[in-house]
Amino acid sequence: MTRRLLLCMHLALALGLPGCAGYYYGERGGAVVRTDVLQANYQAVDRLLETAPLDPRRSVLVATLVNVDRLQESSRLGRIFSEQIAGRLVQRGVPVAELRLREQLVLHPGQGELLLSRELREVSQAHDAQAVVVGTYAVSGAMVYVSLKLVHPQGNQVVAASDYALALDENLRGLLQGR
Repeated sequence: MTRRLLLCMHLALALGLPGCAGYYYGERGGAVVRTDVLQANYQAVDRLLETAPLDPRRSVLVATLVNVDRLQESSRLGRIFSEQIAGRLVQRGVPVAELRLREQLVLHPGQGELLLSRELREVSQAHDAQAVVVGTYAVSGAMVYVSLKLVHPQGNQVVAASDYALALDENLRGLLQGR
């Protein structure tokens, strides 16, 4: 009886070990490793705020992040990143003006800077915004590269920037595929 019990315990232990390997060694061990997108976006905002002195009484606008190769397009990834960036600014005490007309803040090929300058100035004046967060993302085979800039709307001067890269996992692929 003790021999059978001992054999069952060894078998159960042996079957449980591959699960531990997956936990410690990521995808090679069989477990799926997820990129912590929320934490990466929060840290990027924190870096922007370290170098940009902002007036806590005036709002900031957050434009939808766009694909660097197709500046007139975004994706669910660009939209959710923008929402998370806006949320982090609010958490850090920066007022954010809610814009549901974010298409006005997307660059268009051939008109990019001219359109950006005119529309950002108009929208920022309407909301008394001291700055606008704009950003792009680029997708490679294994990574998503994100660039954020905090821009002063008068003169389009960049006052802070933050770049980061995220491992392209299934979660990010799903956000990129959705429109």
